[in-house]
Amino acid sequence: MTDASVPENVAPPPAEVEDVELYHAHSWLTKYVFCQDAKVIAIQYAGTAISVGILALVLSWVIRLQLAFPGAIPFIDANVYYQSMTMHGMIMVVYMLTAIFLGGFGNYLIPLMIGARDMVFPYVNMLSYWVYLLATLVLVASYFFPGGPTGAGWTLYPPQSILTGTPGFEWGIVMMLVSLILFIVGFTMGGLNYVVTVLQGRTRGMTLMRMPLTVWGIFAAAVMALLAFPGLFVACVMLLLDRTLGTSFFMPSIVEFGERKDYVGGSPILFQHLFWFFGHPEVYIVALPAFGIVSDLISVHARKNIFGYKMMVWAIVAIGVLSMVVWGHHMYVSGMDPWFGFFFAVTTLAIAVPTALKVYNWVLTLWHADIHFTTPMLFALGFLVTFVNGGITGLYLGNVIVDVPLSATLFVVAHFHMVMGIAPVLVIFGAIYHWYPKITGRMMDERLGKIHFWITFLGAYAIFFPMHYLGVMGVPRRFYELGETAFVPNSATALNIFITVTALVVGFAQTIFFYNLFKSLKYGAPSGPNPWRAASLEWQTPETPPGHGNWGKHLPVVYRWAYAYSVPGAPEDYLPQNAPPLKGEHSP
Repeated sequence: MTDASVPENVAPPPAEVEDVELYHAHSWLTKYVFCQDAKVIAIQYAGTAISVGILALVLSWVIRLQLAFPGAIPFIDANVYYQSMTMHGMIMVVYMLTAIFLGGFGNYLIPLMIGARDMVFPYVNMLSYWVYLLATLVLVASYFFPGGPTGAGWTLYPPQSILTGTPGFEWGIVMMLVSLILFIVGFTMGGLNYVVTVLQGRTRGMTLMRMPLTVWGIFAAAVMALLAFPGLFVACVMLLLDRTLGTSFFMPSIVEFGERKDYVGGSPILFQHLFWFFGHPEVYIVALPAFGIVSDLISVHARKNIFGYKMMVWAIVAIGVLSMVVWGHHMYVSGMDPWFGFFFAVTTLAIAVPTALKVYNWVLTLWHADIHFTTPMLFALGFLVTFVNGGITGLYLGNVIVDVPLSATLFVVAHFHMVMGIAPVLVIFGAIYHWYPKITGRMMDERLGKIHFWITFLGAYAIFFPMHYLGVMGVPRRFYELGETAFVPNSATALNIFITVTALVVGFAQTIFFYNLFKSLKYGAPSGPNPWRAASLEWQTPETPPGHGNWGKHLPVVYRWAYAYSVPGAPEDYLPQNAPPLKGEHSP
C-alpha cells in the first residue's frame, strides 16, 4: 500500500457542509421507543433480530428431533416439520442476519466510525426499524391464523407454495409474502440511509480510503441490497397476486386432485430467477459486513495494521459486483442451457479469487503479530477457519457435474450452514464482545466468553462436519422421514441422533452468552473509554457510552487511517485517527 504524506502543518480541508441540527427527544417515549438516535435504533434492531433468531433456533430443534427420532415426538407431524423448516430458513437468512448486520451494527457503527453525529435521515431511520418490526410481527402472526405458517420451504417455489397440498396454503403463504414486502420497504429506507451517510456524512479528513473496513463492508452490502431486494419484492407481489387474485405470473396450466385449475401460461422458473437474483447476493449482503468486522477485530487484537488495505477494499467491491451474476448456480437442477451453466460455473469460481485474497490478507495480518487471544479474537479466528472450510465445499457445488448429484442432499445443508449460518454468527458474537464496552461502558466476563466460544465453535463442527458425510452418502434433505431407503446405511441413523443431541447442547449453551450479556450490564468491570487500545474513531468519543450527537461540541478531525498500530516513534503502540500527526509522520 502506498503511503500518502500528511505534512505536520497542514490541516485537513474545511468542512464542506455545516454541522447538522439534531433532533432532541422531549419524552421517555421519543427517547427510548420512537427514537431517532441511530444508537438506540441499532439496539432495537439487534434486540428484535436476536429475539426472532431464538425462535429460529427452537425451530431448528424441531427439525433435528424429527430427523433423529422420526415419529417419536407426537406434536411433530409432516406439516409442523415443513413449517418449521420454512420459518427457520427465512427467519435466519432475512429477519435475523440481514437485520442485525445492517440495522444493528450498521446503525451503531457507521456514524461513530466516520465521525458523524447521526444518520443523515434520522426520522426515516426510525421508520425503517418500525416497518421491520411490523414485518417480523406479521411473519410470526402466521402461527395464529388458520393452517399456520407456510410450509413451502424457505425458497417459496411455485406452483407448490400456493396449492392446497402445502401446509399454510390458505393464510401462511399470504402472511409470509406480505411480511417480506414490508421488510423490503423497511430495509430500503434504512439502506438509503447507510449509503448516503457514508457518502455525505464523513467528518473532515475521513476520506473513503481512511474508512474502517467495517464501514466498507456495510456500505457495499447496502448498495447490493438496494439492487437485489427489488427482485424479491416483485416476485413476492406477483406470487401474492397469483394466490389472491388468480393471476398466472408463475402458475402454469395445472391439474390438482383431478381438477383443472384456472391458471394458464405462467412460468415457475421465472420466480426462481427472481428469487435467486436476490438470494445469492443475500449471502454477501451478510458476508461483506462480516468480512469488514473480522478485519477490524483481527487488526485490533493482533496489534498490527491490516495487510493490503486497498486490496481489501477492492476485494469487497469485486465480490459485490460478481455476486450479482452468479445466481444461476442455485438452479442447475432446474434445467438450463449448458452455456448458461458454463457461465454461472465460471462466475461462481471467479468470485473465489477476491474472497481468497481477503483470507490471505487476514493470515498475513496475523503473521508475526502480537496476537492477544481475547474473546473477540477467538471468534474472529473461528470465523476465518469456518468460512474457509465452508468456502471449499462451495467450490465443489459451483461445478455443475458435482452439484447435480449433491443438490438434493444434506451436503448442501452442511455447506450452507457453515458459510451462511455458523460463520456469520461467530462474527456477531465476536462483534458484541468487542463493542459491548462502547455500548455499555462495561466489560463482559472474559472467562465466560471463552467457555462460550469453545462450546459454540467445537459444537458447530460436531453438527455440520458429519452432515457432509451424510450428504455424500446420498441422504436427502427436506424429507420428513426416510422410510425404507435401501441406499442409506444404519450409520446414518446413528449420526443423525449424534447431530441432534449436539445441536440441543450447543443451543442451550447459548444461555452462557445471555447470562454474561445481562450480568455484565450491572456487574461488569468498568471498561474506560478505549479498553482494546483501538485506533479507529468510534473509540475516541468524549463520553463512553457516547452521548446524544456522539462528539460533544466539536466533530473530530481525522489525520490517518484506522489501522495505525506499531507506529515507530508513537508514544503507544497505536495512533488514534484523530490524534494530531507526529513530526515526520507518513500516514495513509
